[in-house]
Amino acid sequence: MTGLSRFERPVVVRLSLHSSDRIVFEVNDAAAILLRDLQRQTAKRKAAMDACLQVLRGEAYPAAARRAFVAAALEAKILRSD
Repeated sequence: MTGLSRFERPVVVRLSLHSSDRIVFEVNDAAAILLRDLQRQTAKRKAAMDACLQVLRGEAYPAAARRAFVAAALEAKILRSD
């Protein structure tokens, strides 16, 4: 594992109706959004948090965290483009 936690392709989310799109390039950003902005505790949110933590600990690749983040964002209806 390398220390890089950057997504190969960014994920675009919109956190609220009146906010602008946010481009997520890194696992750290995805984890922050999962913590701060997705309040509902769901299995997909938890899986995404776990995947982000694994990447940050060097135990997984960013692609796995990206997939899990996209699934959680889709479920929360904040995904704009993948």
